[in-house]
Amino acid sequence: MPTVAVDKEDLWRRLGRKYSAEEFDRLMFEFGLELDEDTTEEVEALRKKGLPAGRPQLKIEIPANRYDLLCIEGISRALRVFLGLDKAPRYKLAYPPGGEADLINVTVAPETKQIRPFFACGVLRNVKFTQLSYDSFIDLQDKLHQNLCRRRQFVAIGTHDLDTLTAPFRYEARPPKDIKFVPLNKDQAYTAEELMTVYESEKHLARYLPIIRDSPVYPIIYDQNDRVLSMPPIINSEHSKITLNTRNIFIDITATDETKLNIVANIITTMFAEYCEEPFSIEPCKVIYPDGTTRITPDLSYRTETARASFINSCTGVELDAPAISTLLERMTLHPQVSPNNSDEIVVDIPPTRPDILHECDIMEDAAIAYGFNRLPDTFPATSTVAHPLALSKLTDIIRHEWAMAGWVEVLPLILCSHEENFAWLNRRDDGTQAVRIANPKTLEFQVVRTSLLQGLLKTVRENRTHALPIRVFEASDVVVKDAARERQARNVRHAAAVWCNKTAGFEVVHGMLDRIMLVLEVPRIASTDHKAETGYYIKEREDPTFFPGRAATIYYRPPPSDKSTLANVKRDIKAVLGKSGDLEIGVLGILHPSVLENFEIPYPCSALEFSLEPFKPEMNEVWTNSD
Repeated sequence: MPTVAVDKEDLWRRLGRKYSAEEFDRLMFEFGLELDEDTTEEVEALRKKGLPAGRPQLKIEIPANRYDLLCIEGISRALRVFLGLDKAPRYKLAYPPGGEADLINVTVAPETKQIRPFFACGVLRNVKFTQLSYDSFIDLQDKLHQNLCRRRQFVAIGTHDLDTLTAPFRYEARPPKDIKFVPLNKDQAYTAEELMTVYESEKHLARYLPIIRDSPVYPIIYDQNDRVLSMPPIINSEHSKITLNTRNIFIDITATDETKLNIVANIITTMFAEYCEEPFSIEPCKVIYPDGTTRITPDLSYRTETARASFINSCTGVELDAPAISTLLERMTLHPQVSPNNSDEIVVDIPPTRPDILHECDIMEDAAIAYGFNRLPDTFPATSTVAHPLALSKLTDIIRHEWAMAGWVEVLPLILCSHEENFAWLNRRDDGTQAVRIANPKTLEFQVVRTSLLQGLLKTVRENRTHALPIRVFEASDVVVKDAARERQARNVRHAAAVWCNKTAGFEVVHGMLDRIMLVLEVPRIASTDHKAETGYYIKEREDPTFFPGRAATIYYRPPPSDKSTLANVKRDIKAVLGKSGDLEIGVLGILHPSVLENFEIPYPCSALEFSLEPFKPEMNEVWTNSD
């Protein structure tokens, strides 16, 4: 969830009164937000010490789908409507005196299809900025870039002083060597190729360079006199930068996703249209695409959804008629009207600032917020049920309890890890059929979903290697593997694993852990050559690069037969003689290879055990059935 820092005094001014900490925290809860921090005490402490301190701020957590609340303008506007101080504004397009013929035109070149094909823009006329509103304008762009725009990969926003430019504009895509301009906050011109090198050392912009670096063409926006506005999604031009003296703002938006383009265009223009000479009015522009089609942007048309009072009442447990629910919805910046044809139906006009409302249930949620979650009636469920844990969860708890009672410590590492930790550090190769990769990892430590529990246990041992020996840790949790047969192309597999770290290897210790669990599960130990045994487990030596040569074993499990007839027994004996016993390879145990320990910076020998719990689920299901 994004956190928005707003100036405390400015927010009190906008709301028309001051709130105590408890009052504002209660207001946030009622509106569905959360006050994360109030920096007043920190600021006052710095001032008492004579240190430089800014103005007190309120840090508010915003739901991920409420893009209209990512700035103080949106928050204060929504709260004033919620408190009944204002009516929800009506956003509108303000055409020039000559109508559509006088609109600013932007021509999109065919080459942009290779890089960022979608474009939108708009104009805010006669804006009057203060330092606070200017900073908020810049901060909203950054918040949108980091959240909805996915770090500018899907959408990039550029803002310009329109009075320094000459319309119409051109949105093109050119080879980087053919692009040259003075970028924002620089005093000399660079080619696009040179900018890729210049910004490598700048932390803020370096993260965006890979978005276009390998493309044969870079997106670029020109005015009528061939002056550059911006090179999205990297940097704007110094020539057209906005300042506190800017009065007319031209906003350009480029994207690879048209839906996100429209949302961003609506949010960035409507949030700051209140500073225009005519509040909440935005001058549109005409975008001309290569195929000759034209679009007027931004599109501020209101969507219409129908909600039923009966549905809202059934979900919330209240008993309100349609007019009463309409009054509640007005407090959430919606524009409801009771249907003249059906007293149960409410026709709701959804403003362009609320892309989060997609269905009748979203309208119901807004009605519940306006009514007050704490005021909703408490009711007992219509049916009584007795919950049972899933068989696999019950099995997992048994193992956790047994190992904990044996003196081992349970750990809960993250399910995401780096590709190296999952494969190279364990001396394993990635054949591309196992690990699920993260498309846009935040850091190098979150590249893949783990396919083993060992790396998490070894990282835990590494961070605690100064503790007294022996270190005994275990985990019973899920790993994820690819599975083309599944709808989501992956599946969870429940594993149990343990690592023993001491001055001696301790193979017999992890072997004893395995024996203990099998004893608890009533799975007998059998010999690999015992074909007569109906069920059981055994181990066989294996060669595995994760483990020391000659000190590793595979764990095999023979599930009990579902058919115990004489004929089935004969068939099973024949398969065993032919080497097709059907025994399952469920895990591995052994002494870890020195190179693995070196990769994880562990100075002592370690033994490890890991096996799957999935084959034991049918037995647990049978236990539950019998107990019922």
